[in-house]
Order: sequence, then C-alpha cells, then structure tokens
Amino acid sequence: MPVRVSDFSWQQTPAAVFLSLPLRGVCVRDADVFCGESYLKVNFPPFLFELFLYAPIDDGSSKAKIGNDTILFTLYKKEPVVWESLSMPGVDKEMMQRIREKSILQAQEKAKEATEAKATAKREDQRYALGEMMKIEEEERKKIEDMKENERKKASRELEAWKECQRKAEEQRRIPKKEVCRQRKQAEERAALKPQSLPRKAPPAHLPTRGRNWENIFSEKLKEDRVPAPRSAGRIQISFTPRVFPTALRESQVAEEEEWLHKQAEARRALSTDLPEFCDLKEEEKNPDWLKEKGNKLFATENYLAAVNAYNLAIRLNSKIPLLYLNRAACHLKLKNLHKAIEDSSKACKTMKLPLRSTQTTQLYKMMRRRFGV
Repeated sequence: MPVRVSDFSWQQTPAAVFLSLPLRGVCVRDADVFCGESYLKVNFPPFLFELFLYAPIDDGSSKAKIGNDTILFTLYKKEPVVWESLSMPGVDKEMMQRIREKSILQAQEKAKEATEAKATAKREDQRYALGEMMKIEEEERKKIEDMKENERKKASRELEAWKECQRKAEEQRRIPKKEVCRQRKQAEERAALKPQSLPRKAPPAHLPTRGRNWENIFSEKLKEDRVPAPRSAGRIQISFTPRVFPTALRESQVAEEEEWLHKQAEARRALSTDLPEFCDLKEEEKNPDWLKEKGNKLFATENYLAAVNAYNLAIRLNSKIPLLYLNRAACHLKLKNLHKAIEDSSKACKTMKLPLRSTQTTQLYKMMRRRFGV
C-alpha cells in the first residue's frame, strides 16, 4: 500500500503555478511523473503524490525539474486567473477515477498522434530523398543526351564539309569536259562557215573504209542522246504477321507473356488500393525492376543508404522477388548491419523456398564477424 504525500509547497501567478515536492530520500531514477490537464501524479515508491488541479493547465508546455531531492513543477494555466486553491474542492472517489481515466486516454491519444506524425515525417523524408536521387539521375541522363546531341551535330557538320569538298572536286573534274565541248562546238562553227566543195569520187572498193583508229563522232553522239524507255508500273502486295507483343512470335511464349501482363495489371490495381501514398509517383517509379536497377546503380556508387531506400520501396511494391532481399542484404553488409543482412538473406531463402537451418545462420553470422571484425 503506497504512502500518500501531503507535504508540499506551492505559489502562483495569474499565468503559472510553481509546485515544490520533496522526494524524502528516494533515488531520482525511481521517480515516475505523469501530468495531464487536470491531474498530476508522482510515484516514488513507497510514496505516492496525487493532485486533482483546480483548473486545466497546458500539459504540453509545463515543465518538471528534478534535483537536490526535490521536484520543481512549473505548470502553465490555460486561463490567466488566480486560483482559490491548488486542488479541486469536493472531489469524491468516483470523480477521481473518472479524471484519472480521462487523463490516461488523453495521454494515449497524444502519444498516438505524435507517433503518426513522426511516421508521416519519416515517409516524407524518404520520398524527398528518393525524389532528389531521381532528379540527380534525370540531370545526369540529360547531360548524357546533350553530349550525344553535340556529337551528332559535330558529325553532321563534318559530313556536310566532306560533301562540299566532294562537290568542289566534281566541279573541278567537269571543267576540262566543258572546255572540250566548247572547242568542239567552235570547230563545228568554223566548218559550217567554209564554202561547200564539189562532191568527191567515192573511194575505191578495195580500200579499207575503216582504220584501226577510226571514229564516228555522229554515231557516238546519237548513242549519248539515246535514253532508255521508262519501266512499266506495278504493285507489290505485302502481308505482315499480326503481332501485339513487341517481340517476334517465334522468339516468345504467348502463355507466359499473357500471364506476365495479367500480373502487371493486378499489381497496378493492388498498388492503387493497398498503397495510396504511391499514387502520385511516376509509372516507372512503380516498377520494382526499375527500382532494383536504380538501387544497383546507387550500390555501384557506394551510396548504400539510398540503395537501401530504393530496395525498400521495391519490396513494398513486390515482396516476392528474392533478388531484392539479397541486394538489400549486400547493402547491410557494407553498412555492417549484420543482423539485418542475415534477416534479408533468410527472407530471400524463404521466398526461393530454400531451407535455412539455425546452424547455417550461426555459421553465416560467425563468418560475417570474422570478415568485418564486428
């Protein structure tokens, strides 16, 4: 049966109440303090101090300082008025019990709200970290694309310069041909201006009419002027194999592809119903494979904490991929979180339906301790 304490001193102002409670030689570590809006309790076995306050206080901003075998309370009032007494007058046992239960319920609700607020802040921080990593990745991708575009433009300029050189060389080759045609035309004009001579006798039949170097200019000109006839028009009928999936039919398995598409649709529906906080993510960010590749790149750059965040999100989206647990276990090994590494390895074995006995777990733990010196 605890011994109730009644010796204490207190003072007040219109805004606050100052209460001094002696501990009677009890160790400070054994003192347990509970404060509500209308209820104050200090338990320091074998003593117990209870106080049902005259008016409500602000328990969130009130303070308690323990030292020199004394607890000093600074209780801030909700309404700046002077109290007639410290405790509530005319309080029976039933009313005391109601005030105790109400204070405990209020404390539990405040603790629950604080826990939820902390979890929400943690999720926001994780989402912000993942968003920043994605922004960095997008900037790197854009930089690579700009480099490719610059190289493409450089190659195009070099190709245009080469074509210009080829055009100039072709023009240089055409100049002698034009000169020859001009000289030939002048010769024809001079021949046309000469008077026509009498017809000469035909050469003897026994003389050769063609020599080894004989040329017929007019026949060659006719050959150059001759143009081949255009080809006849026609149509070619081409029939393509109907194919919805991007791979060729001979290289794929239709049943497995349809099953994969069905699983992807179910995963998207489950994601929208079970995880509503991921609805504002991009489509590629909802893909566990894309998150796995992202984690692998972060692991390669020795950014293990960001890689763990990426694997965590991928596991929340799809917890049946054993490789995600193995990759996260590798990150925990780099961070020297041996227990988490063993836990992820065990989950991977369970996902792959491989037996992992306790002796194997012990041997794995010892091996990790020898390897990392933990």
